[in-house]
Amino acid sequence: MTDLVESVLASCDAHPRLPAIGDVSYGELARRVRATSAGLRAAGLESGDRVLFSVRPGADAVVLALAIVDAGGTVVFADPGAGEALFRSRTALAAPRWVAAESVLYIASSRPLRRVARRRGLELAPYARLVPEARHLYAGRWLPGVPRGALPLRTLRTLGEGTHFGAPSPSETTDARTLTDAPALVVFTSGTTDAPKAVVHTRGSLGAGLADFAAGVGIRPGQRVLTDQLMVGIPALIAGAHWTLPPAGANPGARPEQYLGLLPDAELLFAVPATLDALLRALDERPELVPARLDTIVVGGAPVLRPLLERAFARFPHATVRAVYGMTEILPVAIADGREKLALLERGAAGDPVGRLASSVTARIDRGELVLAGPGLAAGYLGGPPLTELRTGDLARIDGGALTLLGRAKDMFIRGTRNVYPALYESVIAGLPGVADAAMFGVPDEIGDDGIVVAIVPETDRPARPTASHPLVARVTRALPGLIDAGVLPDAVVAVPELPRSGRGRKLDRAALAALVVDALPGERR
Repeated sequence: MTDLVESVLASCDAHPRLPAIGDVSYGELARRVRATSAGLRAAGLESGDRVLFSVRPGADAVVLALAIVDAGGTVVFADPGAGEALFRSRTALAAPRWVAAESVLYIASSRPLRRVARRRGLELAPYARLVPEARHLYAGRWLPGVPRGALPLRTLRTLGEGTHFGAPSPSETTDARTLTDAPALVVFTSGTTDAPKAVVHTRGSLGAGLADFAAGVGIRPGQRVLTDQLMVGIPALIAGAHWTLPPAGANPGARPEQYLGLLPDAELLFAVPATLDALLRALDERPELVPARLDTIVVGGAPVLRPLLERAFARFPHATVRAVYGMTEILPVAIADGREKLALLERGAAGDPVGRLASSVTARIDRGELVLAGPGLAAGYLGGPPLTELRTGDLARIDGGALTLLGRAKDMFIRGTRNVYPALYESVIAGLPGVADAAMFGVPDEIGDDGIVVAIVPETDRPARPTASHPLVARVTRALPGLIDAGVLPDAVVAVPELPRSGRGRKLDRAALAALVVDALPGERR
């Protein structure tokens, strides 16, 4: 089985002089990872220790994350923007012994500045006091609020170099099977403050999945890859590519003009559909900025639909497009060639053809539902039993290794003669700038046909009650043509304060949502 850290270090050893991240070469990357791993062990990190990790993507973050795993620890990705209550509950479940954060987060979450952050809509948990017995690591220069005794990342590296890499790492002393089964990553996916849910990946499951990603997308040594996503950047490193990270704050979804200057040198771009939509719209206004070297566009994180593919090929007629279907528990599941996918959709293929199954994935259909397994499958959920297969909740069919999604097992309504599966579109709409959450549902008319309504939750200035007059409604309505299929464009868009959810799984309650927004709909849809 492929091991995550060993795969990256093998690439480093094979391409020592090629650039790896920014101006850091592969040879230097390997030196930093090995020295930082030794420094962590010298500082007291033990096999099985969990590290709450809040460091923005960059060379330091990649080095630290790989070093933690190499030293036997587990990276617990922590989003400080989740809100204090949810962040606290997630931290309690993870029970970390270490906290790694940027120094600015320590000062921003200290008592004097927490009120300022709260006024700006950010509820930060106090990093310095969140885990009382934790050891602390910080990235960046020292700032007030960093706990006494916290180690800067540069000191870890120096400590490791000074001990000549210290004691042998788990990678050097543990048999391969035990090593690949060791937990490496915890990612929170859903849940409430009472029942947070987190996926646990091992070194082996990450290694298998990310190697599949690199091969399936076609990343090549030396290729310039532009992305801010670790789960895309690591496959780039495994393949020997040059990973270019955008500067912190460059948000192509909200301000695409900030991103355009990064494109000319890119040969491969990863984008979620909403981000690609924003970039294409910006390039429509500034066609002189269309990058000449861009040969591959990888799209994932949400369904990739026909209108977006058509626009991508119109703007980049010679580019290869890869559409990736996956989920937190197993990535990738399938990868589609964009032209083949578009041809199928133009011929009227039913459902969403998401491509051929990744080599590490085994799939079966049980009463219409897609069930997945394989070496890239996560070990399980934190605090739960081992995961041997994953019931996805997706309706699907498999034809000769090619996978087609047919919607969600329970969520479907009808417009005219068309079956509408809202899950194909909701994540695309939720990815638009300013949208925190989105849901699509049907409202039957007097003859039983379903009109389509989209409910959106604004990130800021949430309304007290459902309304069609919120400013975000007009922006979303303008953005949808060309982003989702014309046959499912909504009859109405309504802003709501939140989406009603029910049950232990906090599933969207579409019936309750329809009842909630009925008074805000146009008269003929009430």
